Amino acid sequence: MGQPKRKQSKARSRKRRGANNFKAPQVVIDPTDNTAFIPHRVNPANGMYRGRQVEDTEV
Repeated sequence: MGQPKRKQSKARSRKRRGANNFKAPQVVIDPTDNTAFIPHRVNPANGMYRGRQVEDTEV
């Protein structure tokens, strides 16, 4: 069995292991207009957050 000529760096190992943790972002559907947005954020389509209008949006 061959042996490595050089020690593998910590950064190289961590890059490889960290690539397994990539996940798709979670998305929720707004019940008022059925648009998808990231939870716990203002809906960019209509400016609503937790049932309240917090941003003005031009339609």
